Amino acid sequence: MNNLYYDHMFGWNFGGGLMMVIFWVALLFLIIWLVKETNRKNHSDISQPKSALDILKDRYAKGEINKEEFETKKKDLIN
Repeated sequence: MNNLYYDHMFGWNFGGGLMMVIFWVALLFLIIWLVKETNRKNHSDISQPKSALDILKDRYAKGEINKEEFETKKKDLIN
């Protein structure tokens, strides 16, 4: 009698097994999605190479070159 109760309440009769399959499939998809999202974010964080103008601006901001040099080099890059 005890086995009949267990099979009836927690077996395939009430979708218990089906719900377990759905749970594990959903969990698997969640894990795959999280791995893809973190991987995509890591790749997007890698900066693309800076342009020459960006490097020039950085050097000017750091004080490596003065305004006169900056303007001269900027004109050279733009032309």
